[in-house]
Amino acid sequence: MQARKKYVLLGLCMCCWLLLYYWGGLQERLLGLITHKRGEVARPWPSWLDRDLLPGYADQAELQNDGGSGDSPRQRRQSWAGIYKDSRCRMDTCFDFARCQGQSGFRVYIYPPEKGERVSESYHKILTSVVESRYYTSDPREACLFVLGIDTLDRDQLSTQFVPNVDERIRGYPLWNDGRNHVIFNLYSGTWPNYTEDLGFNVGQAILAKASLNTEHFRPGFDISIPLFSKEHPQKGGERGWLVRNTVPPRRKYLLMFKGKRYLTGIGSDTRNALHHIHNGKDIVSLTTCRHGKDWEKHKDTRCDHDNQEYERFDYQELLHNSTFCLVPRGRRLGSFRFLESLQAACIPVLLSNGWELPFSDVIQWNQAVIEGDERLLLQVPSTVRAVGIDRVLALRQRTQMLWEAYFSSVDKIVLTTLEIIKDRVYSHISRNKFMWNALPGGLLVLPEYSTHLAHYPFYYLNLGISPGQEFTAVIHATSPLVSQSQPIMKLLQVVSKSKYCSQIIILWNSEKPPPHRSKWPPMPVPLIITDGRRKTSSRFLPHAAIETEAVLSLDEDTVLLTSEIDFAFHVWRSFPERIVGYPPRSHFWDPVKKAWGYTSKWTNEYSIVLTGAAFYHRYYHHLFSHYLPSSLRVLVDRTSNCEDILMNFLVSSVTNLPPIKVAQRKQYKEMPTLQVSFCPSIESGTKTAPWVNPEHFTQRQECVSTFASWFGYMPLVHSQFRLDPVLFKDHVSVLRKRYKDLERV
Repeated sequence: MQARKKYVLLGLCMCCWLLLYYWGGLQERLLGLITHKRGEVARPWPSWLDRDLLPGYADQAELQNDGGSGDSPRQRRQSWAGIYKDSRCRMDTCFDFARCQGQSGFRVYIYPPEKGERVSESYHKILTSVVESRYYTSDPREACLFVLGIDTLDRDQLSTQFVPNVDERIRGYPLWNDGRNHVIFNLYSGTWPNYTEDLGFNVGQAILAKASLNTEHFRPGFDISIPLFSKEHPQKGGERGWLVRNTVPPRRKYLLMFKGKRYLTGIGSDTRNALHHIHNGKDIVSLTTCRHGKDWEKHKDTRCDHDNQEYERFDYQELLHNSTFCLVPRGRRLGSFRFLESLQAACIPVLLSNGWELPFSDVIQWNQAVIEGDERLLLQVPSTVRAVGIDRVLALRQRTQMLWEAYFSSVDKIVLTTLEIIKDRVYSHISRNKFMWNALPGGLLVLPEYSTHLAHYPFYYLNLGISPGQEFTAVIHATSPLVSQSQPIMKLLQVVSKSKYCSQIIILWNSEKPPPHRSKWPPMPVPLIITDGRRKTSSRFLPHAAIETEAVLSLDEDTVLLTSEIDFAFHVWRSFPERIVGYPPRSHFWDPVKKAWGYTSKWTNEYSIVLTGAAFYHRYYHHLFSHYLPSSLRVLVDRTSNCEDILMNFLVSSVTNLPPIKVAQRKQYKEMPTLQVSFCPSIESGTKTAPWVNPEHFTQRQECVSTFASWFGYMPLVHSQFRLDPVLFKDHVSVLRKRYKDLERV
């Protein structure tokens, strides 16, 4: 009986709910019809009951149309397809690999400019970087890749640098072939108000090296996203990163900062209009100004005056130097100048640019250097960066410096990185891996033709937890004819061959007379190889196939050393395999009067060069010297028969950002004041006149330092006061307690 009553009550309740739903809905529809008849507009969804309390991010009308251009995703895709008809291009479908398989290999050709053709300053820098690279060719028949001579950087039709009729002009190129094997550089696309991806011409099957690339339009493995850089960006070298030393904890005065333009209308305005919500004036400084452009006063809103006043209170450079995180919101386009500025300043970029394909994303692991935010979740950014731990802040900051100096500090590096990425795609079987691109010294200084194994490079030993080999190859540079068994080279051979670490000796014969027969050389416990140096000074740093060990001991023929000195220097080198380790030091300096770099051989406590007349280094630097440096520098060395040692020091210091290492030597050689010479390998009677006796020798070296610094774009040499001596060296203790006893005997 009780159960029956429960079922009856439940049934009545259900009937009541159905009646209320039916009559209530009908009544609401009737009221809606009545109100429409009276001319009233129906209230749109959502019906915010508390809209007066909500922050004014956007009006309700903007919420209804998503605040964008009004185009649907399908319309945007159709628009893109109309501009880029080969939107599905990949290397295997839109690139002719056969052009790159000849003897010339990877060569890049630039179309000659037409008469009266003007290019922008930035595009001129790009073309100069290509011409000065080791890949440039003036013969289109040798080319694997083509670069337009037409300036395509700025495709904004309102810009004074816009070049019209590009479509017609490129179709007139006999080698255009619908863009196949071409690369097109672009920084600015589209125009007011939507700033679309429209370049104003059909790129066809050309590789697009473009700033502000959208992930929807990016062709993975084919296009290359490059950073947006200003016309003031340096051609070569560039400034070093601002992180001189790390503080613990690695926090700065400001946690998060942004200072830049606020757009009142058009695309990009939504993101920057909302930035004032996170500004607290204390540890978070987010400043915008609407005082820019010709008609800003016509469009200014109620916040403009207050924002402009607050904007002037803070200095941008001071904020950059003293902030842990830097906001990088999108501008009119997805990319922003703030990105490179924050990388250089070691201010960790916090990106607010949804859909941006980050620069060189194919090879760079950006999650190790930046924090990617979401434009729609701006208010979560402060709590997100506060939650980043001290260890992660330190790691992110260090990574910004590595990436800045390896790929972004100059136009030269940006262009070369673009070319190297394409080259790795063409020759994928001998390409760099992700570790090489994301570890010091960066992918540009790792030549995969040498090896694709990390353990074959001197700067990866520490990462891999391994040590270099326990043997070395001695390479002796011989320029004097062999006329006597008492010449210094004969004694040097005996001393070097006695080292238990010596694997072989190579004599690089650069004398005008032919080398003597093997029977004229003394018997030795290690193999002796005589090779022709072709009478070129630079040949001592050629990647000789006979060198089998990782360590190379470079020697001049008149060097005087002891076996114990060689052994000690080799032990030191095995602890620092990425550096030059040797004996005779030199230094460079800046001459404020001449406003040029100088070279000195005065004996001081500071040095930046260790001469390769007696020095250890890794054999990979032979490969870099021959294949990375331009032929013009090697020609200079051969023409003057001078400066090859200085150039090798420039090269190694540019790779390591570290000075060479000087080790203890047996004798202190007196300075020759007339020539400013403090140490030269001993010269014994019977040899020809040493080159440093010639007064022009020192002048040439002065000029070489300036020439080399000009090519590198900065001064890579680093000063040091560091010298390594054996334990108990020169200590007043029993000689029996010392391992290298002979070093202290005069």
